[in-house]
Amino acid sequence: MKVAILLFDGITALDAIGPYEVFAATQKCEVKFVAKQKGIIRLDSKMGYLHADYSFSEITSADILVVPGCSPPNYKNPMNDEETLNWIRKINNTSKWTTSVCNGSLILSAAGLLKGAVATCHWGSFDLLQSLGTIPTDERVVRHEKIVTSAGVSSGIDMALQLVAWEFGEDISKGVQLILEYDPQPPFDTGSIKKAPASLVEKMKKSLQEISNKDS
Repeated sequence: MKVAILLFDGITALDAIGPYEVFAATQKCEVKFVAKQKGIIRLDSKMGYLHADYSFSEITSADILVVPGCSPPNYKNPMNDEETLNWIRKINNTSKWTTSVCNGSLILSAAGLLKGAVATCHWGSFDLLQSLGTIPTDERVVRHEKIVTSAGVSSGIDMALQLVAWEFGEDISKGVQLILEYDPQPPFDTGSIKKAPASLVEKMKKSLQEISNKDS
């Protein structure tokens, strides 16, 4: 299967790399990193860069489209860029699956692909997702027809494993999980707003808002 992963300045690295590792491990997918213009793509952290090997004009179709997310306010750039939104719509017209990780669903919503649909994103952006006409849910992976959205950052791995199971069977997906040794055993059980103490959720909300205000 042909997989196109969208890159843009400010993306969160794991949003793109997590699904990439899953699809690549199947040895049944041709994965391409695509951006408006090929070349160096700046990440949202100080880690460095990714490289887009293909431009929008070179990739006009894909079986699976992956739209990664980013930290606020970086998602405003692709959300307000008509060339990016038009490319997403074009790929979606013929894709078998259109997917997002983290705040990538904000970009899908801006492209008009999630109006009235139930979808997920990073919990800190539920209000913004709702303002775009999408119904937010705190589920980790959500399917709406052929569109599959996943929650914050690490959930992109879960989403990709689910797609591999749907396309190639559970045995292959289980094998990929084993190859990657994806066996989460975090030291704390605070990885979702359903599990974290309310005081911690509020503290992190304020922190995210401060980051957004500082960078906007």
